[in-house]
Amino acid sequence: MCNQTRVGEFSLLGITDVQGLQHFCFITFLLLYLTCLLGNGAIVTVVICEPRLHTAMYFFLGNLSCLDIFYSTVTVPKMLTGFLFGPQPISLGECLAQLHFFHFLGSTEAVLLATMAYDRYVAICNPLRYALVMSPRTCLLLAGACWSTGFVHAMMHSVMTSQLSFCGHKHIHHFFCDIKPLLNLACSNTSLNMSLLNIVTPTIALGSFTLTVLSYLYIISFLVQKVHSQKGRWKPFSTCASHLTVVALLYIPALFNYAQPSSGSSWQRDVPVSLLYSAVTPVLNPLIYTLRNQEVTSALQKMLWRKLFREGKGLKQGQGSE
Repeated sequence: MCNQTRVGEFSLLGITDVQGLQHFCFITFLLLYLTCLLGNGAIVTVVICEPRLHTAMYFFLGNLSCLDIFYSTVTVPKMLTGFLFGPQPISLGECLAQLHFFHFLGSTEAVLLATMAYDRYVAICNPLRYALVMSPRTCLLLAGACWSTGFVHAMMHSVMTSQLSFCGHKHIHHFFCDIKPLLNLACSNTSLNMSLLNIVTPTIALGSFTLTVLSYLYIISFLVQKVHSQKGRWKPFSTCASHLTVVALLYIPALFNYAQPSSGSSWQRDVPVSLLYSAVTPVLNPLIYTLRNQEVTSALQKMLWRKLFREGKGLKQGQGSE
């Protein structure tokens, strides 16, 4: 028999309880989080401030960077606190809010990556119609559709989870409130929740992944059939290489985590996989795009030199007035 005392607060046990390892993990993930904020913040700033980056591709890249900042912030600060002070108490309301925003931002990013793949398809395969097809209005509509899809998907999960009764022990073997560990603590019927998790979530991930793969298959087919020079083929492939890397980093771990039946899940397997796409991938995205994208790199350098020049000029004026 389950203890019928209702649980209103949970305890996040985190990644590890080994004291020495906790300190190492705190420093590692703090550096990763600060790098995420700095790198993605720099991309958002340069996309807004640099007029020549006001195109569809960089509009979506700015959205991706915003998502990565919010996505990490949903889970990492709580995890860092746990490394310093041990298991973290979290109320049911806070738990549901964290669950909602995690799946809201995660599913939005999955759909956004498919949209970015379509943008590359139009740019490479239909360059003469690119400005017409990917107009500012179309970009806004596509971005709005991505964010709306993520919000509705997350709302389904958070509303369904809020209807459950939780009793017995309150320990969550995870570093944040995800759906699977919460379902394991529920003492009411979770069949509908599991159906939603096993069907709707993988459908969004697989649907977005399929659209992304199809876009790149069309790009490859176009390059093979229409572009005969090696140099002409290499440039579009180089442009898309960063996007393909980001796609692999997000979709593969997410599908591994959510495309399998919830009843067969294990927190020892789910936690490391969740770490990969919630804490590590948002750090790698700006590095991948800036290192492989000459336009972003030059714009960042230009913005940095402009800032340094203004500060140097202001310092000289201040010294001259003295």
